[in-house]
Amino acid sequence: MHFSFPVTLAIAALIPMVVGSIWFNPRVFGKVWLASIGQTEDSMRDGSNMFITYGLAYVLSFFLAFAINFMVVHQFHVYSMLADRVDALKDPISSLSINVNEFMHTHIHSFRTFRHGAFHGFLAGVTFALPVVATNALFERRGLKYVVVTSGFWIISCILMGAFICHFQTIEYNFIK
Repeated sequence: MHFSFPVTLAIAALIPMVVGSIWFNPRVFGKVWLASIGQTEDSMRDGSNMFITYGLAYVLSFFLAFAINFMVVHQFHVYSMLADRVDALKDPISSLSINVNEFMHTHIHSFRTFRHGAFHGFLAGVTFALPVVATNALFERRGLKYVVVTSGFWIISCILMGAFICHFQTIEYNFIK
């Protein structure tokens, strides 16, 4: 089963919410995380609109899925290098169009596995999420437990998002209609 670009991203954006419901459960890392931010379960429930919180979290997760998409699906890079040649790509008799379509036909499934996406998701988590979380923690005077729990959540989420996107996304590569 494969999904279009927007559907894949919409589904992938749900992954941090699902992972978060498990990861931050009090029986997993929830109590450790709450203690590391100086909160309790009761204080987290007070004064917040959960519809807005989860809605914004989903939108932000969609942005993350969008970014991860370009890290895990290498075929998009072919088009990014040819962004100034769109007219030639749309011309069915141009050598560029013929060559790109032949290349994409041959390599459309190269490096498009769950494992490959998970690897790049891991790299995204370690090289983007971990430094951002750790830097914020330094200035917010948060401890190591906060960094480990929070960055661990984002690394796992990025791994699963990358794996899902890389494995299940369909790419439309033929500009000739």
